[in-house]
Amino acid sequence: QVQLVESGGGLVQAGGSLRLSCAASGRTFSSYTMAWFRQAPGKEREFVATIRWGGINTRYADSVKGRFTISSNNTQNTVYLQMNSLKPEDTAVYYCATRTDGFLSTIAGTYSYWGQGTQVTVSS
Repeated sequence: QVQLVESGGGLVQAGGSLRLSCAASGRTFSSYTMAWFRQAPGKEREFVATIRWGGINTRYADSVKGRFTISSNNTQNTVYLQMNSLKPEDTAVYYCATRTDGFLSTIAGTYSYWGQGTQVTVSS
């Protein structure tokens, strides 16, 4: 079992920055993949970014490339999402997720464990 707890969400003006954190506990291994997804009201959950523990391989949604950076701290079992140049359309609940096979999937249904989510609101 893996437990994930997100933090760092909040209200920010357009153009501002936030850093989300996802603390993992339980069984975590270097082969695991961590990811961030988001879900806006009335919309489906969408992929944001993913990383393999160790941080060498990453993948991003086109909508966040160049603005968001995913990183991991293996000693603290924590994954981060640095979000810069935020836009109102980035407003959503952000979820951390993990899968155990190391594949950098963009599909929410392929992730086994999820956190409770953290709200990010970007005002115009």
